[in-house]
Amino acid sequence: MASVGGGYSGATTPKPLPSSGPQSLRDIPHPLAGSSGEEGAGDALTPSPDLGLPRGVADKDLSLPNGGTPVGTLSPASSSSLLNRLQLDDDIDGETRDLFVIVDDPKKHVCTMETYITYRVTTKTTRAEFDLPEYSIRRRYQDFDWLRIKLEESQPTHLIPPLPEKFVMKGVVDRFSEEFVETRRKALDKFLKRIADHPVLSFNEHFNVFLTAKDLNAYKKQGMALLSKVGESVKYVTGGYKLRSRPLEFAAIGDYLDTFSLKLGTIDRIAQRIIKEEVEYLVELREYGPVYSTWSGLEEELAEPLEGVSACIGNCCTALEELTDDMTDDFLPVLREYILYAESMKNVLKKRDQVQAEYEAKLEVVALKKEDRPKVPTDVEKCQDRVECFNADLKADMERWQNNKRQDFRQLLMGMADKNIQYYEKCLMAWESIIPLLQDKQETK
Repeated sequence: MASVGGGYSGATTPKPLPSSGPQSLRDIPHPLAGSSGEEGAGDALTPSPDLGLPRGVADKDLSLPNGGTPVGTLSPASSSSLLNRLQLDDDIDGETRDLFVIVDDPKKHVCTMETYITYRVTTKTTRAEFDLPEYSIRRRYQDFDWLRIKLEESQPTHLIPPLPEKFVMKGVVDRFSEEFVETRRKALDKFLKRIADHPVLSFNEHFNVFLTAKDLNAYKKQGMALLSKVGESVKYVTGGYKLRSRPLEFAAIGDYLDTFSLKLGTIDRIAQRIIKEEVEYLVELREYGPVYSTWSGLEEELAEPLEGVSACIGNCCTALEELTDDMTDDFLPVLREYILYAESMKNVLKKRDQVQAEYEAKLEVVALKKEDRPKVPTDVEKCQDRVECFNADLKADMERWQNNKRQDFRQLLMGMADKNIQYYEKCLMAWESIIPLLQDKQETK
């Protein structure tokens, strides 16, 4: 399935972003290689001898499972087919595609109370969970937001792809402009494609409802009461527990995400400053070129060379405008998406920590009771199972995310290099084109 990225508004028609897919790139080492938890991670939550557990409890293995199921055996690796662009060197893992989603055809709706944009969501599938092989419905941004919230509630152990920010600064961006709407459409398209590519999220019942229901409001109303109950339950479960320490592999993930967000944020800020300076330079060039054209009217002998210089500067203006648009449409959106992605992963990591903290607290309660038990309390076993589930799902999603990231950034950087080469080649050709005019003028003399 092709993934289409988000983008920022530009002066020209926005261009499709590099699509994503978790194909492994063997020549790029995994950032977390060597921190798979084999070296001491499994000892992080082993009950301390000082806890004085009763014999029946102590004989039961209550250590926090950190190894989890190997990613390769947990689920088949997902990947996006790469349409209309160069496919990279690794083959797609042999996974059969049976769910395709496209977001397109944005339309503006003007009502008495509000004005909003809807997008057509087209789904084609061969899955038995769907009644029909094809669906076409319209959704607005708040519907996508509802889907993400429901996925976070029902799949707390999984990484949910980020949505583009809802709010924009008034006076800075017109949220009904063609550029902004196209930017959002791309981001929403990528959001759904990432979910459709996921071996667990794609089978979520809320995702099914989102793709097929004609009237989504009916489902939203049904879920309000349940939402409040779930929220209270989460607060009750996660409140009052304090984590001792993360296992080594998850501590490594947390450190990596912090560093990744910091570096990406710095690149994003610098890139925006560069674009701002390029736009200011472009304004100057547009004033600079016509001066030569005006001057040519006063210099009969130099008229042709001066007009050539004016045209040359005009061509450079066009090339610079295209380069700036490419950066705003293709480069910045990927940076922003992965900054949001890192925050989403941090949130999942925090949830995992909360479940681990709850498990530790229950172990302490069992130890303090100091009474023999024939077996481990059921609530402790259930909590241990939740920790196992969090560990396995988080590591699998981290691996999937890393594969997507490598693919996206490799394509992004290749595109950036290519666009810069094109820019300088166009400027070089423009300036070389006026050299014959100057040489002819010298020979005439």
